Amino acid sequence: MIHAVDMTGDSGRAARLRDELVDTLLSNGQIVSPAVEKAFRTVAREAFVPADTPLDTVYSVDRPVVTKTDEHGGHLSSVSAAYIQARMIEMADIRPGMTVLEIGSGGYNAALLAEVVGPAGHVVSIDIDGEIIDRAGVLLDRAGYGGRVSVMQADAEHPVPGFGPFHRTLVTVGAWDIPPAWLDQLTTDGVLVVPLRMNGITRTIAFRRDGDHLVSSDVEVAGFVPMQGQGAHVERTFLLPDQHGEHIRLQFDSDVPETMHLLDGVLATEPVSVWSGITIGNGISFADLHLWLAAFLPGFCRITADAGTRLAAELGKTWFPFGGVRGDSLAYLAVRPALDGAGVEFGATAYGVHGQAAATALVEQIQAWDRNGRHHEPTFGFWTAGSTVPQLPDHSAVLQKHHGAVSISWLPTS
Repeated sequence: MIHAVDMTGDSGRAARLRDELVDTLLSNGQIVSPAVEKAFRTVAREAFVPADTPLDTVYSVDRPVVTKTDEHGGHLSSVSAAYIQARMIEMADIRPGMTVLEIGSGGYNAALLAEVVGPAGHVVSIDIDGEIIDRAGVLLDRAGYGGRVSVMQADAEHPVPGFGPFHRTLVTVGAWDIPPAWLDQLTTDGVLVVPLRMNGITRTIAFRRDGDHLVSSDVEVAGFVPMQGQGAHVERTFLLPDQHGEHIRLQFDSDVPETMHLLDGVLATEPVSVWSGITIGNGISFADLHLWLAAFLPGFCRITADAGTRLAAELGKTWFPFGGVRGDSLAYLAVRPALDGAGVEFGATAYGVHGQAAATALVEQIQAWDRNGRHHEPTFGFWTAGSTVPQLPDHSAVLQKHHGAVSISWLPTS
């Protein structure tokens, strides 16, 4: 049985919160076009979330609403945070009359897209999960969008039968790669908006064609429920125990160092810290430092500790959950209060016989980011398998995928 929020006697509050949300998105610059504003003011978000969801949560700017979990509580489907839905639709530059493919269904986003493309356009929404598709279809019908949105159970790794080409494709699940089908179904002047995972770090990127490859036209920081089906990509996880029987987890998105066996007992060594002299003010995002490390730090990995443990409490005072393995040693990104009291200083803490070298290698990348990346917006490219990635400018990295290669470049703004 499918339920949505019962708005009997409360429709006025929902409408007020909807308008407040749109006003905030406009003020933040996350909605910029009248068509997208109209769509967000028109579609009732509460009609597409579980019935017990508080309206304040439904109309939060930055909180997703989970709609399906697995047996372990893992998120399988959600209504994404409103800000990223608005940004992705704006990034796609959707116009009336277009045909749009949505990969990853739920209903609400498809309804927004249907409003933007108008009666002359059409939206095709696919998902690999039949239960999610059935739910989306019912809710879209109930909200009056059944004739303007086609829902279909399908694995997005393959072409969508009976539809296409698409003027725009929006991927609303986290993708590790860009399969050929997405480009084959896209018009020559089409736009692909995809949350792309690059060595464990995700950026939502709007890609357009530029000759034989794709180039980014807009980028947003956001994370998504991971892709399922043939396009799924599983990280490799290693457990490192300490002398108290607690663990930290090292998660590798791509290449795993061949020296992992040398880390046995590494947490029993005395930690060493190296500081960079690079600071950042309180409340200022440094998400692109994580991206820089993912691009340039050998052995880059995500690091987590068992929740509620002594190790988690100890690490949580100084660290952020990224680091790198260097031979028999492990270093992670750390912070301490800046000397002037305004913000924090970046550094690295390391374990292992050669911890000093591992920490120094991470700090050198922090300093390189400060010199060459901190004040430049990264740009992205995608070259399909079989094509040649040309010589790229300085401060660029190339990450290999199954279906091609992704480039990340930090270039001075003109």
